[in-house]
Amino acid sequence: MFITRLRPSLTSKQIDNDNRILIKVFTLIVLCITFSQCLPITSRRTRNVQSDVGAMLYLQKFGYMNESAAANLVSEQTYSDAVIEFQRFAGLNQTGILNDETIVMMNSPRCGNKDKVGHSEDAKRRKRYALQGSKWRRTDLTYRISQYPTKFQNKKAEIDKEIAKAFKHWSEVTPLSFEAKKEGRVHIDIRFVSAEHGDGDPFDGPGNTLAHAYFPQYGGDAHFDNEEYWTISSYAGTNVFQVAAHELGHSLGLGHSSVRDSLMAPFYQKYKPKFKLHQDDILAIQALYGVRHTASDPADKPEKPKPLDPDPSADGPDLCQDSSIDAVTRISDGTTFVFKGNHYWKVETNGLADGYPRKISSDWDGLPGNLDAVLTWADGKTFFFKGDKYWRFKNMRMDKGYPKPISTGFAGIPDKIDAAFVWSGNGKSYFFKGNEYWRFDSKNDPPVSKQYPKPIKNWNGLPNNIDGAFKWENGMSYFFKGSQYFRFNDVDFEVDTKAKPPFPRQTAQWWFDCQAASRKHKRKDLRTRSGSLVKDDSHSVFVGNGDSNDMDYMADSQRPTTAAPMDAHILRVDKDDKEWRMHGRPDRDEAAAFESGTTSLSSFSSSGDRL
Repeated sequence: MFITRLRPSLTSKQIDNDNRILIKVFTLIVLCITFSQCLPITSRRTRNVQSDVGAMLYLQKFGYMNESAAANLVSEQTYSDAVIEFQRFAGLNQTGILNDETIVMMNSPRCGNKDKVGHSEDAKRRKRYALQGSKWRRTDLTYRISQYPTKFQNKKAEIDKEIAKAFKHWSEVTPLSFEAKKEGRVHIDIRFVSAEHGDGDPFDGPGNTLAHAYFPQYGGDAHFDNEEYWTISSYAGTNVFQVAAHELGHSLGLGHSSVRDSLMAPFYQKYKPKFKLHQDDILAIQALYGVRHTASDPADKPEKPKPLDPDPSADGPDLCQDSSIDAVTRISDGTTFVFKGNHYWKVETNGLADGYPRKISSDWDGLPGNLDAVLTWADGKTFFFKGDKYWRFKNMRMDKGYPKPISTGFAGIPDKIDAAFVWSGNGKSYFFKGNEYWRFDSKNDPPVSKQYPKPIKNWNGLPNNIDGAFKWENGMSYFFKGSQYFRFNDVDFEVDTKAKPPFPRQTAQWWFDCQAASRKHKRKDLRTRSGSLVKDDSHSVFVGNGDSNDMDYMADSQRPTTAAPMDAHILRVDKDDKEWRMHGRPDRDEAAAFESGTTSLSSFSSSGDRL
């Protein structure tokens, strides 16, 4: 039954418009119901998107709309919002209209896993869908290829080699190791199968969905569509290695990335003879498992900043007295720095690092003070802006030939900007000045669309004249102005005012840990014997001593009844004589609240690192 509630005092013209909209929506929904529900779910296949009906089915399949929407009244606005969300994730112009480029992208070969997770999913029937962030609790994993592609039945060794190479790309940047086994139980089972293959998510033949995989907490298995034209080291067909590397990313706990050139982007990328993991992929997997340390081959280690000698002359401003900043960024090695005047600070999870402030001129050779803005790209390059010039660094070393004019390297971006950062929503660079902002995409010509500048008020809840912006290690966007900062909800596209306490918050307290002296007596309430499980009505937080049994105990303990499984981001507190530290990288604000005693266990949420 469809019910419309008429507003009072409507004109006949307005009623006609409402009726036309209702008829259009009704027709769309009836078609969608007819198209989707006449087939049993076990045999339903993805069809080419050519119309709004096909687009709606696509948006449901990949997490942009609720799968039960076909049985309910769906407004044009709801559908348009879903199209915009897909366009944003795919790096397209966000029109909300099913235009040609959107249709082309929807019909592109891709992974079968959802881009967005959380729309009322029946986990028992579709067990591979899980919140991004679940991980294996051991680093030595086993796998087996139990079914090979038909084309390679007589060349199984070639497939073995490609799958091993896919695993190697992940093991090279993490402590993980992978061993192939021919028999016995394994952690990850790999199969090339066709159509319906027993998991309720059938493949659709050549093109469209290429493969899908389960997150660790649901087994980690990876399935590939046997009907694809699988190839090795060839521009023709679909490359086994690249698709396998992507799917194994899911098997290890990674979701889809909106960074278009990353391996974990959902759409198939053509064969790359010299394939390398994108920096976005590396940061994501290391957020789950950490960095691989190998003393035998220093060249494999990420470049680290040079050791810093004591700088006794670096008496700078006190950020606890005046917490306003000039700029902030997180460089390619994962270190977060804030800049103010002629000095800079390193920011860690529990506040400012010891030994700071330091003079910019002492460690960032060639970089001036009093910066306007800074941002770091996914390729590891960091750009500093001041006046009409910019400087390019890799970690803390300046590249040759800088500074350069902003007008040549960032055409369309004004001088004397306020802030800049790369937004996780689409991987694009955004520049802010006064009450306006610009979007910069180096792949476009021109890199700044004629639609810009646009008003900052489009970023719901953000003030004008911001001081700094960046994406922290939890994947969230943060903006700074004066003594306050704002956390931006990239999904709802607004400042997170629903948090407790709401934003904005005080930078000195939450980022710089300026009230650390008041922590000691509050921590006593948290101290328990090592190896106990602290519980309240809805959460469990393991308190361990860091020994090898901690992870086993956490994995075997009953999961808390939260909206998201806590094992997607276990909050672990290790006790020593003086300090309590959060592990697993929860949201920085919640971690700070937990340590300072200002937040109860029940206020925690599992935030996730990815993005």
